[in-house]
Amino acid sequence: MKNISSFLIILSGIFWGSMGIFVRQFNQYGLASMEISGIRSFGAGVILTIALFVWNRKLLKIKLKDLWIFLGSGILSVLCFNFCYFKTITMTSMAVAAVLEYTSPIVVMLLSAVIFKEKLTVSKLAALVICFFGCVMVSGVIGSGGTLTPQGLLTGLGAGFAYALYTIFSRFGLERGYHPLTIVAYTFITSGLGIIPLCNADHVVSTLTSDGKLFLLAAAFALVSTVLPYFLYTNALEHVEGGRAAIMAATEPVAATLFGIFLFHEKLTFNSAVGMLCVLTALVIVNTATTKNQLVKSEIS
Repeated sequence: MKNISSFLIILSGIFWGSMGIFVRQFNQYGLASMEISGIRSFGAGVILTIALFVWNRKLLKIKLKDLWIFLGSGILSVLCFNFCYFKTITMTSMAVAAVLEYTSPIVVMLLSAVIFKEKLTVSKLAALVICFFGCVMVSGVIGSGGTLTPQGLLTGLGAGFAYALYTIFSRFGLERGYHPLTIVAYTFITSGLGIIPLCNADHVVSTLTSDGKLFLLAAAFALVSTVLPYFLYTNALEHVEGGRAAIMAATEPVAATLFGIFLFHEKLTFNSAVGMLCVLTALVIVNTATTKNQLVKSEIS
């Protein structure tokens, strides 16, 4: 099951990497970054609420005492990540913001060790270092001349921290017996409602309703880049440690780079090629270590 879960995490990273395909289309209609994030969060919340209401209403039931889990995953994680990430871009550059976002696996690994008693092994740490270096190379920050201000550093690290919190809060939800779909649904119900004051909702609605194809694109955006990857990732967390999962999800920048090359004819740079190779190497290290641990446990039992 762990091998399948590892594949699901890698697949979720690929789906996350597809965001740029949709964002390019929305940018052509004059939608700002936070407005696009609003489409993603609110759209995912609506899709999941309708789907669960029709399919299995029991999955929409949560205990009031557990509300903090979903406020944490939706507001402290998704919403704060969007705000900090786009704020960092305005103060630095997309490349610098991306690198600071990729500090999230470090946060996940440290918090998981403290909260969930996950072991900090040599293989994990080695994979983490290689993975982070790979993400730096893929982002294009080296040689880009991007500047970093103290404020940009603070919001960038905040984005990485907030991004990491989804894994932590999801783990709390899973340990309390909630279905992965319930966790994802309430994550985006709360973040979708929370993001409304931060974006021009009237502009978003008028733009989406002006073209039927654009409305369908928004639905596909919420489904492909949000509902599917978050469900796959959350489902896999039941069988994979948070630290390992965060590293494996780094297929996102690799997928984004490949989508850019094949769909938008972007050039494959030397740095990007090295970065992708590093990320793939980190995936091999993490999965090899997991397989060895499984073999040792089976021999002992």
